[in-house]
Amino acid sequence: MSVQQLYLVVGSGSIARRHIANIKALFSQARVGCVSASGRALSPEEVGADVVYTSLEEALNAEPMLAIVASPAPFHVDQAAVLLRAGIPVLIEKPLSDSLESFARAGEVLLENSAKIEVAYNLRFMPSAIRLKELLTEQIVGRIHSVSIEVGQYLPDWRPATDYRKNVSACKKLGGGVLLELSHELDYLTWLFGEFDSVYCVASNSGALDVDVEDNAHAILSRKDGLVASVHLDFLQRAPTRTCKIVGESGTLVWDLLHNSICLGTASDGEDILFSDPSYNRNDMYLEEISHFVKVAAGELTPNVSVYQALDTLRLIEALRHSSITRQVVDIGDFAS
Repeated sequence: MSVQQLYLVVGSGSIARRHIANIKALFSQARVGCVSASGRALSPEEVGADVVYTSLEEALNAEPMLAIVASPAPFHVDQAAVLLRAGIPVLIEKPLSDSLESFARAGEVLLENSAKIEVAYNLRFMPSAIRLKELLTEQIVGRIHSVSIEVGQYLPDWRPATDYRKNVSACKKLGGGVLLELSHELDYLTWLFGEFDSVYCVASNSGALDVDVEDNAHAILSRKDGLVASVHLDFLQRAPTRTCKIVGESGTLVWDLLHNSICLGTASDGEDILFSDPSYNRNDMYLEEISHFVKVAAGELTPNVSVYQALDTLRLIEALRHSSITRQVVDIGDFAS
């Protein structure tokens, strides 16, 4: 690799710093540049980069070979569009945007350059996720009757060294709230099981956290073939949980994301462990994601999570929001245009 190759990271928060460290771990000779999403002055030591810029325009003058947009969600689309217009492939952190309205500002540029974009729903790189998709393709439990997804962790415990109320997750203007921050679950729901037709959702602020976003959401999704999925998202549970339970005609699968395991329960054989790797280093997902994106940027691979798929997830989020506001079942297809 030439030392002249520059990798640009837009943003300076925890996920941006993770990406910077991972690029350096993967590509020892790479130069990594960083620019704050807000224009705040940075030092290289603060974020772990080799060079920092005062603006995206200044960073573009350095001609990066690719970029990672790891800024708050409301900035994703506009910043990605600037980079794409300059011919720079982009990895966009999830979610794609904070709303369909925000996406519409420059979304056409992203759709026109979809082959150069990866969206960072990195759970798809998790070994147990890949194995679960294989098991579902093999129809190991036969016809699926229902899916139950749950993720919850007490928000102040996410980053104990910081004031959680100032983090992106807790701020509406920065794209916080469980529907956006925990949208990994909505992404893998459709990745594993396909699209749903309608949804009823209740999303609310419990008042327990002193934040201006929804800190819990409960949704029921259904479709014409009879499959029903329940999704629970929260910032409230003191004991973290992250599971997906799949009830099929011949057994029940339980995917435990925190323990990186898959169990199968049947009437005749009890419970079998189909996959287990509790020592798995979760940072490996991020490393795999960057390695894949570098090949997407080079035209060697197609995106693992395309901008179209991420847009579908954003549309689903909008449907959940609308259902919660109106307290009505809504047609997810109404948000497709």
